[in-house]
Order: sequence, then C-alpha cells, then structure tokens
Amino acid sequence: MLELNFENSVLTAHLSGELDHHTAAVIRKKIDAKAEILKPKTLKLDYKNVDFMDSSGIGLIMGRYRNMALMGGKVEVTNVPPHLKRMFSLSGIETLGVIK
Repeated sequence: MLELNFENSVLTAHLSGELDHHTAAVIRKKIDAKAEILKPKTLKLDYKNVDFMDSSGIGLIMGRYRNMALMGGKVEVTNVPPHLKRMFSLSGIETLGVIK
C-alpha cells in the first residue's frame, strides 16, 4: 500500500496495489503527517506498483501539490504505468508539470 523513504530532503512515497477512495484517505494521512514533521523540499509519489486507480489517485496528487506548495516544496509523480497514463492525461494533471 505505502512505503515512505526520506533522503536528501526528498520524501518518496512508494504506492502499491489499488488506489481508491478508502486507501487514498489512509495514504494521504500518512504522507501528510510525515511531510509535516520532515518538511521535505520534494515529495515524490511513485506510482510504479499501482495496479488500479480511480479519481482518488488524482485527488491525492492535487492535495499533496497544494500542501507542498504551502510548505515551499514541490511534488514529482514518477513511474506512471501505461494503464494509468490515460487517466492522468484526461485529468489535466500533466499541466502542473509534476509528471516525471
């Protein structure tokens, strides 16, 4: 579901499994709590092992983008699998420049 690593002012959230309304809420709370304590310059959301995602996955990115901006940091979304790229494209999330 979620593994968090912090190194060189980068908090990396390795997401896995299904990302739906229920799991996104749990993940969001864990990421936000850790970011509040560590104050990273960059939050990386690694989608490499996400099998399924609904709109909650987009909401997760948007909320972390806002929170990191308020803390003076940035968000990077990495390793987006091919089966999720269409949803990312349709959502307009690519216009934020966070997809790496």
